[in-house]
Amino acid sequence: MAVCKPFAPVKLVCGIIAAREEYFALAEERLAAAHGPIDDHSPKAPFPGTDYYAPQMGAELRRGFLSFAGLIDPTHLPAVKIETNDLEVELSRMMETKTRIVNLDPGYLTAAALIMATAKDFSHRVPLGQGIYAHLEFLFTRNGIRTLEWTYPDFRNEGYGDFFPRVRRRYLEQLRAQTGPLSGADAPPAGG
Repeated sequence: MAVCKPFAPVKLVCGIIAAREEYFALAEERLAAAHGPIDDHSPKAPFPGTDYYAPQMGAELRRGFLSFAGLIDPTHLPAVKIETNDLEVELSRMMETKTRIVNLDPGYLTAAALIMATAKDFSHRVPLGQGIYAHLEFLFTRNGIRTLEWTYPDFRNEGYGDFFPRVRRRYLEQLRAQTGPLSGADAPPAGG
């Protein structure tokens, strides 16, 4: 029987969509309790392009991202997504509301890409297990970020354009510290 190479650890990130600062803070506190210290935050930007969440969560929604200090096994992403779905319900109960107060979108960075978890199937998404799919959000290139035909509009926000490359640099430093120089598929694109 052939022995397969284990996956490289990845950098866990999570998007938070909410209307109120206290909801961001509460979600962040609970996420840190579950996944360890947070090592970076993006700016919170208006959530454009859809009113999908407005009936449940209100108007003037914003999204921010955070990254966690530790690295995880990428096969854990479905469990993390299920956990964040449960946390959305729990936070609404804590705030004694009948509607959702936050939307939590976990994902991870590799040297080459940002992968987000979703429970919604579509032609370009890959089933991971437990009803969760991988959504390839964008690629890292020599010159920054390459969005794709299906990249969500708010991921094109300039503030995130600084956040994700910065988190990627930290991730690559962490990988080098754990495993030494990167090679092959784990290496960043040339000039990266």
